[in-house]
Amino acid sequence: MEHGYTWLHDLPIPEHVATALLVALLLCVFALRVWPKLANTEAALQPEHGVSARNIAEVVVEFISGLAQGVIGHDYERCVPLLAAFFVFILLSNLIGLVPGFVPPTSNFNTTLGLGLISFLAYNAYGMRAHGVGGHLKELLGPVVWIAPLMLVVELFSHAFRPISLGIRLFANMFADHEVVSIFTNLTKLVIPVLFYLLGAFVAVVQAFVFTMLSAIYISLSMAHDH
Repeated sequence: MEHGYTWLHDLPIPEHVATALLVALLLCVFALRVWPKLANTEAALQPEHGVSARNIAEVVVEFISGLAQGVIGHDYERCVPLLAAFFVFILLSNLIGLVPGFVPPTSNFNTTLGLGLISFLAYNAYGMRAHGVGGHLKELLGPVVWIAPLMLVVELFSHAFRPISLGIRLFANMFADHEVVSIFTNLTKLVIPVLFYLLGAFVAVVQAFVFTMLSAIYISLSMAHDH
């Protein structure tokens, strides 16, 4: 479907890649703005009033830390940077699709599959770090020796499908959300588009949370000592 004019359409790289790079650049600028305020320990103890970049960053970190602690438990701190990166990148990628002239990179399956593969590699890396390579791979065989071959096949299929399911879920929801907002914005210019923009923003937040939550669950299962 045609989306009309978009700002990044004429670049020599795919539009979803260009938009993803723009999102990454915006997040880097935001991080550089917040970092000096948080690096100064004494200044960081003094709360800032109103809505500021530092307050937004602290809210996000506290939210992701609480999520990671509740889902992963022991040693959750090392997972917070990855989960926070997932959440803020996906959230901003989703929300930028509500800005006229931009197509969200998460409405392209290549982007969401890439995020799913990063999650897949990450939770396996955390599992190997927690149990060692041999211990992590042993979990694929299950607790009973005589059904180990069957369990190996089931586990391999299960793990292989996880990044695909993460990618499909995020892609399908954001593609549909962007199409709905575009259609109703073109059909009606007042009132109704506002409602769909609010719905689109809600979907953007929910999908970022769902992807982050599922990644945290996979990490928790991979790091758990009792499977």
